[in-house]
Amino acid sequence: ASAYRGDNESAPGSTAAAVVVGQISEQEAADLAYMREEEKLAHDVYVALHEEWGQPTFSNIAKSEQTHTDAIKTLLDRYGVVDPTVGKAVGEFTDPRLQELYTTLVAQGSRSLADALKVGAAIEEIDILDLQRAIAATDEAAIKLVYQNLLNGSQSHLRSFASTLERVTGE
Repeated sequence: ASAYRGDNESAPGSTAAAVVVGQISEQEAADLAYMREEEKLAHDVYVALHEEWGQPTFSNIAKSEQTHTDAIKTLLDRYGVVDPTVGKAVGEFTDPRLQELYTTLVAQGSRSLADALKVGAAIEEIDILDLQRAIAATDEAAIKLVYQNLLNGSQSHLRSFASTLERVTGE
C-alpha cells in the first residue's frame, strides 16, 4: 500500500493526541520506522556506556531516549506502521546499518570516558541531522510535532555531552 491509515487514538499524555491523523506516504512510514530504531540505538549505546563508565549523563539521557522511542511507537501504532524493534533485545536492530553502528559506537566508547562522551555527542549530531531531514520530508502535523520535540531533546542532549566532556576532561 502506498499510504498507511491510522485512527485518532494515541497513548495517554501524548502531545500528538490533539492533531488530526491523515494518511502518510511510504517515505514517511519508512522514516518513522528508522527513527524508532535510531532512538533505540541511542538508548542502547547509552545503557552500555553507563555500564562501562558509571557516568550519570549516560543513564539520564538513556531515560530520555526511552521516552523518544515511546513517542515514535505511538506514531507507528497510529499510522499502522510495523515496529522494527519488536522482539529486539538491547543492542539488536533490524536495520543492518544500525546494527553495525551500534557495535562500532560501543567499541569506540569503551576506550575511555572521553571517547564515550564523544560517542554520545556524535549520536546526537547524527540524530539532529536525521530529524531535520525527516521533518522536511513530511507534511503530517502529528509527525512534525513529535520530530520537533525529539529534535529539541537531541539538541539538549548534545549540550549535556559537550559540557560533561569539558567538565570531566577539559576538552
